[in-house]
Amino acid sequence: MKDHNAFLDTNILLYLLSEDETKSAQAENTIAAGGIISVQVLNEFVSMTRRKLNMSFAEIREFLSYICVLCPVIPVTVKVHEQGLRIAEHYGFSIYDAMIVAAALSAGCTTLYSENMQNNQKIDDLLLIQNPFT
Repeated sequence: MKDHNAFLDTNILLYLLSEDETKSAQAENTIAAGGIISVQVLNEFVSMTRRKLNMSFAEIREFLSYICVLCPVIPVTVKVHEQGLRIAEHYGFSIYDAMIVAAALSAGCTTLYSENMQNNQKIDDLLLIQNPFT
């Protein structure tokens, strides 16, 4: 059964393409267990794979079509944006990380998988950030 109480940060998707077999396998297991992503995650993935991996748009579209079958995608609304601003101010996150956190909260997730944020940090007593690579 898929876990739709988990939200996946962009770095989880990027590790699927990693040459580090351990991290790639862990990312695959994390995604296979289920999770939600946001349109921001899709956009960040496109930006990183174009810039760092020089992937073509066709390759990116193909990869993301697979991801979108596995992971429900939620929009970034004005309400999510406003919550992200509050989170950035209160917790000191970068605006982009705060928007990821806000999207996870908006989706009702209880876990956010991310390598880039503080492992085991609790947000608003509702969301736990966990690093699946530790």
